[in-house]
Amino acid sequence: MSYGMSAALQQAVYQRLMSDAAVNAEVGEAIYDVVPAGQVPSTYVSIGPEDVRDWSDKSGHGARHDFVVSVVTDAAGFQTAKAAAGAIADALVGTRLPMVRGHLVALNFRRAQARRLEAGTIRRIDLSFRAHVQDTHSTESETK
Repeated sequence: MSYGMSAALQQAVYQRLMSDAAVNAEVGEAIYDVVPAGQVPSTYVSIGPEDVRDWSDKSGHGARHDFVVSVVTDAAGFQTAKAAAGAIADALVGTRLPMVRGHLVALNFRRAQARRLEAGTIRRIDLSFRAHVQDTHSTESETK
């Protein structure tokens, strides 16, 4: 297994979301790894938790990344959050994401969970995705 592609996968997801016109129309550039301190936009996206498992085979090292992208908004109702979540799913699923290390074999939508937080004043949708990546990096110990 290689966890070495995790940063490359996150960077590719971030770049794809930042460059997608539909996502940009819904949230602008409010896409974060860590939500900044202070005033945050009314609607924003957070690239969040990740669970990684070995996905190596005889062809090389690989990993299965289950990760969450969240839409958070203080807008009334779920319409704003659902529009942004739909744009995110459309931007990621079925696309090729160039990675600085390794390559994306598949990226699939797994599920979504919509809920109210903070006494109903905040809406949050967590989108779960599964990415299979294969490493193209070899270490010195592997080449001996």
